[in-house]
Amino acid sequence: MPTEIFQASRWTKGNLFFPTYIEVSERAVTRRKRSLFRLDDMSMSITKVASVHINTGMVWSEIRIESSGGTDPIVSHGHKKEDAHRIKELVESAQSTLGMPGSPPVA
Repeated sequence: MPTEIFQASRWTKGNLFFPTYIEVSERAVTRRKRSLFRLDDMSMSITKVASVHINTGMVWSEIRIESSGGTDPIVSHGHKKEDAHRIKELVESAQSTLGMPGSPPVA
């Protein structure tokens, strides 16, 4: 599965100068949020994802990825509805292929 990157809209709160990025790979989901002097990089293994919750508004969606390990959830707002649903689809697809024979091992 190739890695896909989704950018939050610059028109939403907190994303004007430095938008949030969600990256989904076969091994992990990563949220990258820059500010003027720092980078907040939060990653969660696909095997530790308990649920993906999408809250859609008129235009933008908020996505919340809950962990089964008790850590803080990955939360990002300002994504297009299609992107939020694609993120959920990718996470569920990666989780379903983990148990299949021939799938890559997760470290």
